Amino acid sequence: MACFLVCAAPFLFTTAVLNAQEIIDLPGEDRWLEPRFEEVYRIGSLSGEGWQQFGRVQKVAFDVAGQLYVFDRQVLHIHVVDGSGRLLRTLGGQGDGPGEFRRAPSFTVMPDGRVVVGDTGYLAYQIFDASGEYERRVGMGLEDAGGGLWEFMPDPAGDAIFSAVGSRIRHVKFVQDAPTPSTRPIERLDLTGDVVTRDTVADGWLPPGVEWLMSGSREPTEFGPRMLLGVLPDGTIAFSDSSAYAIKILRPGAGVQRILRRPLQPVRVTNRMIEAEKDRQRQGPVEPGMERLERERIDALVFSEVVSIVRELGVGWDGEIWVQRRGEEPLDDDGPIDVLTMDGRYLGSYRAGALKMPDAFGPDRLVAFMEEDELGVQTVVVGRVLPR
Repeated sequence: MACFLVCAAPFLFTTAVLNAQEIIDLPGEDRWLEPRFEEVYRIGSLSGEGWQQFGRVQKVAFDVAGQLYVFDRQVLHIHVVDGSGRLLRTLGGQGDGPGEFRRAPSFTVMPDGRVVVGDTGYLAYQIFDASGEYERRVGMGLEDAGGGLWEFMPDPAGDAIFSAVGSRIRHVKFVQDAPTPSTRPIERLDLTGDVVTRDTVADGWLPPGVEWLMSGSREPTEFGPRMLLGVLPDGTIAFSDSSAYAIKILRPGAGVQRILRRPLQPVRVTNRMIEAEKDRQRQGPVEPGMERLERERIDALVFSEVVSIVRELGVGWDGEIWVQRRGEEPLDDDGPIDVLTMDGRYLGSYRAGALKMPDAFGPDRLVAFMEEDELGVQTVVVGRVLPR
């Protein structure tokens, strides 16, 4: 595992103002960055302690102290380790008791170390304090959200989380007469009551001509624009919702303040690309008895007219925005990674294949990566980007 430091001077940019939004045009030519990274520790091994014999690591996250939280979804445990990789405590486990999980597809860590777990068995968020003690449950209120539970992340400003319709779907609950949305909203979910209260802070673009339900019962178009977002340390949100390269900077309560653009063009989808993607999906694993339904699903796939440029987005605790583009091949998600700042500076790019997008960012330039070897053994590698 190698990682790279953002060590280049910022590029110049041009700015225009349109409808009170600052439009910043970043340069089209890449400026390549060199690696500067040190590994701090790694955990996960078949020969290690029992807790390190991971079943299925779903997600990792840091708190403000640099402690790492590792969610093993197979056993529904969240392991908390210190800055040297030593186990401090374990939360959760399968069960119906206080602090146990019935079915937990995701979690997040608040900056102060509180843990919020989405438990779809209870249709509630389970909350733990910074010492790992169970506090309470807060109902998800999925009936008010069209039935979909999407990936969520903490609001640094208070007892709330952010979620975006159209991001990674974690659970679908059937809601009769659920409305068909016209946007992909970014929502702030307040956790202070018995049931979350929702506030839409921005409306992401929903590609036209696609019958796509908010509940996730219909997938968005293949190759189409993903709904990607990250929350910066001051609560500002960076998100991408289009096929073009346009990173939007949103301040909750004030709307989109700035759009960061690069003059990169989406690739038009061809029949060859469509057939190649269908063949790839046909070769995937299928549950017994589901073969016919899987064939029908693949035959009915809807494809976008173009392959979107932005494939992944992450934000660091220092305010940097990491944007992964598609690769040389239109279907390659692992292209170069650009590093931007929310005020519109382009700091440079990591070459394709030289760096994996971090699975978690932490304080003091910590990053974490989830890895898996050819035998399926999972490891979590934690390191630090070195000073410039």
